[in-house]
Amino acid sequence: MSSCWQHCVKCVNKFLIMEEKVLGTFVGEKISKVRWKPEDLIESNTFLTGSWDNETNQLVLWMYPSNEDDADIYPCCVSAHPYDGDVTELKFINNNTFVVSSSTGSVKLFKIEGKGSRSSEFKEFNSWNSIHYFSFERSSPCTGLACFEEDIATVGEDGRLVLLTARQKRPVRRIEKADSCSLHCVCFLKHNEVLTGNLRGQMKVWDLKNPADKPATTFMLSGEQVAASCVTHHPTQCHMVLAGGEDGSLTVWDLRRNTFPVTLLSAHSDTVSELHFHPDRPEHLFTCSMSGEVWHWNTSSMSRPARLGTTLPEFSGDENPWLNSDAAKHRLEVFTLMPQLHKPVNSLDVNKNRVVCGCDNEAVYVLKNIVL
Repeated sequence: MSSCWQHCVKCVNKFLIMEEKVLGTFVGEKISKVRWKPEDLIESNTFLTGSWDNETNQLVLWMYPSNEDDADIYPCCVSAHPYDGDVTELKFINNNTFVVSSSTGSVKLFKIEGKGSRSSEFKEFNSWNSIHYFSFERSSPCTGLACFEEDIATVGEDGRLVLLTARQKRPVRRIEKADSCSLHCVCFLKHNEVLTGNLRGQMKVWDLKNPADKPATTFMLSGEQVAASCVTHHPTQCHMVLAGGEDGSLTVWDLRRNTFPVTLLSAHSDTVSELHFHPDRPEHLFTCSMSGEVWHWNTSSMSRPARLGTTLPEFSGDENPWLNSDAAKHRLEVFTLMPQLHKPVNSLDVNKNRVVCGCDNEAVYVLKNIVL
């Protein structure tokens, strides 16, 4: 076992951000996914939610006005659309097109149409029905999906990896036995590389140019069989991969060097639901968990060399601080963005200085004026 496992880093410097920056809205259903609608160069004032645990679930587009001076502003519903099954993932392909996966094993492509945000509505443009299934035609939940421009990769409890494109109805490729157990998460590393994580904590890199249905690389999330709950890569350095585990841990790899973790962080007290780097400021990471926590990880100070006369390790500003476990021990800052809830926080997304998150307490929270 590599010595990297000795670097189990506890979170340090937790501070509670002022509560008046948190705006909660009761929506009447459990929220499984929430995503800001992308906008070109400006701050988005609309976000999309998907629900779960209803007889008929919904996709809902919300508008959150940009007037930050009014403390009593709440998101308002712009448009709603019924959806079959639990919403298991939402991803925007572009400003108006998004793809959504379901517990029924299906994936659908929608466009948001309308002259303005207040008159927008959903229109279904494509669907891939029952692409995940067990034997005897029983449906298998599609547990996750990832997008690279118009290419889509989906995974499910059936252990399949399915590749789609928004331009055609039929799947581009199926890897029928990508895994012998449930796959939980997936992300694109490059246009031709996909990373998956499974129930037993096994991570696999797939080279999509290789016609053989075998992974290019296989490695473990940790020394024990801890399920991988979510995975992402650094926005500008795709070789740096970060995964959340069902035990609340965060694991960091540098795939250029080896498949042993560089850093293992003891973080949340329960499963990491999602993790997202800030799209414009990747020195900031945001995580939420089944324990009801929403955290902001700030590595800005780690990106600067140590001051003269200190004993902290010095390193180049070009080096990714997540890949320097010694620096993480001393200089990692973690901020609690809101009081811990008593229900799981299932999803979050970040846009400019706002974070939106959805919870099992049937509420959506907008966290504004995040300090970056």
